[in-house]
Amino acid sequence: MRLVRYSYPSFRAVTPVFGGYQRSPWTGLETEIDRLFDSAVGTLGGASTTRFPVDLYEDANNTYVRAELPGVTREDINVEMTDGYLTIAAVRKTPAAEGKPEESFSFSRAVSIADEVQTDQVAAAYENGVLTVTLPKREEAKPKKISVAVK
Repeated sequence: MRLVRYSYPSFRAVTPVFGGYQRSPWTGLETEIDRLFDSAVGTLGGASTTRFPVDLYEDANNTYVRAELPGVTREDINVEMTDGYLTIAAVRKTPAAEGKPEESFSFSRAVSIADEVQTDQVAAAYENGVLTVTLPKREEAKPKKISVAVK
């Protein structure tokens, strides 16, 4: 959906402020609204989006990537680590209904992962529609407590 661009003055006031003119608070509003509608159309039907949001967080020992994938079976999820990227791909299948064939939607997301991760120790768990990938940190990348000696 696109908004019709109406002409309006680009400056609210004609009085100079610090040697220039005040900027209109509406500047850039059309592009933000267009972006909002484009993302809403992609997630609510119409052209489906192929990306999904992920949460990244960490503690002292691990980095975690969490993705909500409701309606996806464990067998339809693929998690790979290649060249410093964690790639999550999933397929959501909707069963055939009266007069409608089975539909499937593919989603994928690639996240850049720091070099401090032990790639051979990566684990993934899928429970209640939420995929959690655990990326353990290398021993040398973990924070170390340093004691301060009193002299």
